[in-house]
Amino acid sequence: MNFGFERVERLPGNVGYLEIRSFGFDTADVSAVAASAFNFLGNTDALIIDVRRNGGGSPHMVAQVSSYLFGPDPVLLNSLYWRPDNRTDDFYTSATVPGTRYGPDKPLYVLTSRKTFSGAEEFAYDLQSRKRATIVGDTTGGGAHPGGPTRVTDYFTVWVPSGRAINPITRTNWERVGVRPDIAVASGQALRTAHLAALRDLRSKATDAERQQALDRAIADVERERN
Repeated sequence: MNFGFERVERLPGNVGYLEIRSFGFDTADVSAVAASAFNFLGNTDALIIDVRRNGGGSPHMVAQVSSYLFGPDPVLLNSLYWRPDNRTDDFYTSATVPGTRYGPDKPLYVLTSRKTFSGAEEFAYDLQSRKRATIVGDTTGGGAHPGGPTRVTDYFTVWVPSGRAINPITRTNWERVGVRPDIAVASGQALRTAHLAALRDLRSKATDAERQQALDRAIADVERERN
């Protein structure tokens, strides 16, 4: 599964695209492939990260990937309160990353679907609450409380939450309600929608005539694509 990193690409208009299918891997294993992906994406002018088919994973990997999208000063992304131990674990971005840091300033879009769940929702929610990313797509599945199975009888178990996520900005989470997108579209249209939004934003800021013309061509090409 390439440690969750499914696809990396440079789209027309110099917009980067990264699809992550899972956050369920050890950060030591992820390190090299994450560095390679962001080295490739480092010179793009805007970035789209696709978690439409991502069912979640570890908050450690969420923080690892998020570290590329902020500056070197650690940022508190999320906390998990564990009821059995009355303990709270905080998850920060890292001061250093292997490879190229994308940084806090270039436009960022995150694609979501109804299948986006758990840790992938945290990734979108963290970035949205910090106003670091524009979320594009469907409202996500709504799973914020970690837990596990508890045996009820010899034949049945129930899944019982043992903790809850606490966002440092909102002081709540996405349990049951999901992450609501900033630009609501059917998930199948999310990539085209985000790509156009990125191109139009870049076009509004472009001052070089050659760059303006290149962006105009890219916008026209994407607009002609079928949904």
